[in-house]
Amino acid sequence: MSVNPSPNTGADPALDLAVRAHLRYGTTALMLFLLGGLALEFLHLIKAPWYLDHHLRRELWVLGHAHGALLAVLNLAWAAVLPRLPAAAGSGWALRWGAALVPAGFLLGGIGNSESDPSLAILATPAGAALLLYALFALSRAAWKR
Repeated sequence: MSVNPSPNTGADPALDLAVRAHLRYGTTALMLFLLGGLALEFLHLIKAPWYLDHHLRRELWVLGHAHGALLAVLNLAWAAVLPRLPAAAGSGWALRWGAALVPAGFLLGGIGNSESDPSLAILATPAGAALLLYALFALSRAAWKR
């Protein structure tokens, strides 16, 4: 008995690769960001002063964790929708990069920051948001095409 690894039997191989890329990113990122959330809870448990005493760092890391998990789920939803809207497959790279840059900016912005300002790594967040908007625009355009 042979097993076909492709979720879309008989479909375009490029589309299958795009769906798999989003499934890989989404499942891996969701696992990592949920583990990151557990690590943040552990820092609360042990009352780590280098984490709890820095309000901005704590807020940025929580934002990074939350955005990362949510954008991982968005990648999984994109993988589910993509076979119905194959015209949006070309913008999947923007979704994956945006989904990586937004939480990375928050997480890295909390490293080496001052008491009132994040580090310059926070600039990755708006860059990632622009990529996410581009990807969602492409998906919306594909949904409105006949």
